[in-house]
Amino acid sequence: MSYIEIEYPQEKAAFYDVLCEQIALYADGDNDPVAVMANASAVIKQAFPGVNWAGFYLADGNRLKLGPFQGRPAVTRIDKGTGVCGTAWELGESIVVEEVECFEGHIACDCNTHSEIVVPLFRRSGELFGVLDMDSVTPAYFSEDDRVGLERAAETLERLLGL
Repeated sequence: MSYIEIEYPQEKAAFYDVLCEQIALYADGDNDPVAVMANASAVIKQAFPGVNWAGFYLADGNRLKLGPFQGRPAVTRIDKGTGVCGTAWELGESIVVEEVECFEGHIACDCNTHSEIVVPLFRRSGELFGVLDMDSVTPAYFSEDDRVGLERAAETLERLLGL
C-alpha cells in the first residue's frame, strides 16, 4: 500500500476521526506492534505540520524503552516518573506541556522543542504498556482538544494491537 497525501479537516473532532481512520488504514490488518506503531508514528507526524517528533516508548520493567518514531534521534531509556513520558507512565494519564522548559525534570532530546503531549497506552487488562509522545517547536501547540483526540487515537491503536 502506498501513502496517499490527504487533507485533514480544521475542525478538531473531524480531524481526529480522519486520523484514527488513517492509523487503522496503515495498520493494514497487521497486529504486530512494531509495524503498527511505525506506521502510526508516520501517519501522526504527517498529520501535524508543527510536530517535530512523534513516536512511542514501551514499558520494559521500570523503564520506558524507545519504540518506533519519526523525528530526530531520541533518548533510548526513560525511568518511571522521569520527564514527561515517565511521569505520564507513572500517573497513568495524559500530560500536555505548553513549555517543556517549565516542566521539572524534562528530558531534552531536541533543543528546538517547546511543547509536548504524552498519552498512555493500555492493554485490555488495564496495564500500561507504553506511551505515545509528541513534541512541537511551537509553544502551547497542543490543546485539550488534542489530548482528547489523541486519547481516541491511542484507543484505536490499542484495539488494532489487540493487547
